[in-house]
Amino acid sequence: MINLTPRQIVEELDRYIIGQKEAKRSVAIAVRNRWRRQQLSGELRNEVAPKNIIMIGPTGVGKTEIARRLAHLVKAPFLKVEATKYTEVGYHGRDVESMIRDLVEISVNMVKQEQTKQVQDAASLEAEEKLLDLLLPLPPIPHSSGGEAEDIQYEEEKKRRAKSRDRMRQKLRAGELEKSTVEINVEEKSNGPVMEIFTGGNPEQMGMDIQNIFEKMVPGRSQLKKMSVEDARKILVQQQSEKLIDREKVSTEALSRVQDTGIVFIDEIDKIAGGGAGKSPDVSRAGVQRDLLPIVEGSTVVTRYGIVKTDHILFIAAGAFSFSKPSDLIPELQGRFPIRVELQSLSQQDLLKILTEPRNALLKQYSALLNTENINIHFTDDATVEIAKICEKVNKNTQNIGARRLHTIMETLLEEISFSAPDFKEKKVTIDKETVCEKLNKIVQDEDLSRYIL
Repeated sequence: MINLTPRQIVEELDRYIIGQKEAKRSVAIAVRNRWRRQQLSGELRNEVAPKNIIMIGPTGVGKTEIARRLAHLVKAPFLKVEATKYTEVGYHGRDVESMIRDLVEISVNMVKQEQTKQVQDAASLEAEEKLLDLLLPLPPIPHSSGGEAEDIQYEEEKKRRAKSRDRMRQKLRAGELEKSTVEINVEEKSNGPVMEIFTGGNPEQMGMDIQNIFEKMVPGRSQLKKMSVEDARKILVQQQSEKLIDREKVSTEALSRVQDTGIVFIDEIDKIAGGGAGKSPDVSRAGVQRDLLPIVEGSTVVTRYGIVKTDHILFIAAGAFSFSKPSDLIPELQGRFPIRVELQSLSQQDLLKILTEPRNALLKQYSALLNTENINIHFTDDATVEIAKICEKVNKNTQNIGARRLHTIMETLLEEISFSAPDFKEKKVTIDKETVCEKLNKIVQDEDLSRYIL
């Protein structure tokens, strides 16, 4: 885990997410506490549990983005799931343990990519040798029968071939042979036989790696294919990287990262809570909460890469809680999310900042997209203020979907320009307040139309 102070974490999140200082501080402290735990030793390290978080707030205010950016920032395995897609054990659907298996797969891919970068140079050299063998195929040199003249001839032939190979290597590195054609073996993974397992549980719960068993039973086939040196090099580097990577080390490191730094973001947790106003949750929703409880508390999950303990995985739950409240969750689950943070609805000023300030600001995105058509689009200050004003108004009059409303408004505003961009003769386009009002005011004033379009 990258060692960042809470202040540094908040500063980095501020580059992409506007407002929500309280939520940023809470996640920054939670992540820093994980680093602090790793500095401890002995029994105390195992006793320190993560402080899981519930984010409460309407859609589009930055709950998911905070968690996603946070995981990317600290280089931690991160999984976002929807609470509504899980069902109680025994019902048709996904069981909650599958989220841990998915998190392990993400971690394995992360470690594999890092290992691939580490062996990239060695793999490239191996691939280069393979390409030279294909570009300069030479029969083996006949061994000397023992005579002095034959020994001299044998050594001269070796030197001649070495010089030819060096010349070919120089051409290859200079890029002169990129379009030459070579024939290489490309491995095709077999799908294996189809087998259905009629069981209420997941096959992985039985400790069986069905996929690996099939791969061993039905090995992948290789096929000779003709392709350019440029394409062949990519395949050969990939093949050599696979050989150089220590799979056992990848699995061990991936499991360790999941257990110590993994983050699971459970969205829409309010949808499996009680309905409020005296209504009790149905069997399925209460069952999902009960199944989720041991995972969050700390349990053991069997995966194809080994056993994972969930004791120190950080869980961040989020929900609008429009028709329910956190206290509608079963008490045991509430107790496993000690930190509650409420995210605020976005004001006009917040929406204006979202349009212009972050690294991935919407105006920057649309400008870059249209610039690919050689169109330079410019938004005046009064235009951006008007867009933010319209967004806030529509959110108040219809359903409040936060910053996501900006995407809808921007698409409606720039629809004609985006469609006609390849045919534009005028390569400089200015969007001012009058243009925004002309395009959007009629839609905003007609409430039924704004519900449909915006």
